[in-house]
Amino acid sequence: MPHNTVNGMQMYYELHGQEGKEVVLFLHGLGSSTQDWELQTPYFTREYRVLLVDIRGHGRSGKPAGPYSVRQFAQDMVTLLDQLKIDKAHTVGLSMGGMIAFQMAADYPDRLLTMTIANSGPAVVARTLKEKFAIWMRFFIVRLLGMQKMGETLAKRLFVRPEEEALRQTFIKRWTENDPRAYMDAMRGIVGWTVEDQIGNINVPTLVLASDQDYTPVAAKEAYVVKMPNATLKILPDSHHAVAAERPEVFNEAVYGFIHSVIAPAR
Repeated sequence: MPHNTVNGMQMYYELHGQEGKEVVLFLHGLGSSTQDWELQTPYFTREYRVLLVDIRGHGRSGKPAGPYSVRQFAQDMVTLLDQLKIDKAHTVGLSMGGMIAFQMAADYPDRLLTMTIANSGPAVVARTLKEKFAIWMRFFIVRLLGMQKMGETLAKRLFVRPEEEALRQTFIKRWTENDPRAYMDAMRGIVGWTVEDQIGNINVPTLVLASDQDYTPVAAKEAYVVKMPNATLKILPDSHHAVAAERPEVFNEAVYGFIHSVIAPAR
């Protein structure tokens, strides 16, 4: 299993596909890992090289003591790209992974060929009492009831259909494997983060995917997309936050179609 020492930490990664092809970097969400891209890897390796990474504090990567930050996560990704001699990558981020992609686009725009943001945004700033309570509840559940309870709570919201029981159980099992301290360090690292004041300067070709039943409404994505000079919004119907697992065919086709539409004219 490949690990590189990245900014003083052992980082787990996987590279799939033939050398010489353009790279698609997939960035997972909070509490997730490379395992959750298992429905994307075979699809994209038909034409691209796929890079999967366990973000700091997650999966098989190191879990050093915090504090963590989104900027630190982005620095880790760029350091790994340097070590693997990957100049640029199509970057796909779901949830927290989308935040990392935004930070990369703000700090290292020349390292991204394209950017796909799925059910995420350029800021995590709790402005209402409801938003603050939702964040507090996550800390409360993990600290007092444990990771399994947190996984069970989320699974009911992510995979709501009766026929998705296998997905729910897989999600809970993987979530339970999280280190509670590292998870909470990552949570603290994203709460209050923002690059909202920089998105008007991000010229990387960007696709924003918005599940119609995501935690945050489609209107929230519409509000920031119009501020970006080279971004488009695509709404994914009948889907929830973990759309890459819930509706992989729809997700894969949307991402592939976008990347291909950007690079095809240049070929």
